[in-house]
Amino acid sequence: MHDDSRKTPFRHSGEDIEAARHSPDTPQTRAPSYRLAFADNEFLLREELRPVRLQLELLKPQMILDERGIVSTVVMFGGARVPSPERQAQARTPELAALSKYYEQARIFARQMTERSLTTGGREFVICTGGGPGVMEAGNLGAEEVGGQSIGLGIVLPHEQAPNRHVTPDLSFNFHYFAIRKMHFLMRARAITVFPGGFGTLDELFETLTLIQTRRMARIPVLLFGESFWEEIINWRALARAGTISEEDLDLIRYVETAEEAVAIIDAFPAPEPPATEA
Repeated sequence: MHDDSRKTPFRHSGEDIEAARHSPDTPQTRAPSYRLAFADNEFLLREELRPVRLQLELLKPQMILDERGIVSTVVMFGGARVPSPERQAQARTPELAALSKYYEQARIFARQMTERSLTTGGREFVICTGGGPGVMEAGNLGAEEVGGQSIGLGIVLPHEQAPNRHVTPDLSFNFHYFAIRKMHFLMRARAITVFPGGFGTLDELFETLTLIQTRRMARIPVLLFGESFWEEIINWRALARAGTISEEDLDLIRYVETAEEAVAIIDAFPAPEPPATEA
């Protein structure tokens, strides 16, 4: 980020960081208490500073995306283990290998939405994924193939550390807090697409549905790729029969099988209305 619009007469904090590096070497300047608070990692990582870290993790992607002029996104949730057709034979189970068709549909969908995005100067309908392998890689790859940009919202995990190489480099983010990451997925979303996946994908899906159901966010298309997969995983109608959700809640999701179906639904969906309440 560039700070070219400063209108204050005060000295820039970066200048003091540089000056502090050249302080005389004394017991006082070596003491942790002498470090500038905003340049002291040990201090920033203290338990009491969690609220500050949460705010920083919210602000950094927000400011960068604002500076890039990105107004809306199309979010792609899906499994990191879903193989590409080229890696289908390496899948650990036949069922997982069969899901490779959704890698291809994710790639095609991202291509088509990115072509739409390019007509807006890359400001609207920007593909946004979790930045990892599998379905996420397919989404970023599709955007790259047609010359568009795409966002990757990664998170520090014991595995899948590096973002896939198709994420636009300066739109590749890394998170510590799952909650802030999920907030960024939804803050600019014009549509949510959900491909077969595991716990993480289910978590993201239910977070989205809860926010829409409770009118904490505007209603947008929530499109589930692969009806047979999702009908086996989640018995939505059993929830409605039990009365734990209403019949109208079943209308919050739509099944699709192909990229073309998904694009048609997004095209036909009315512009989002503001939510009943705001954060």
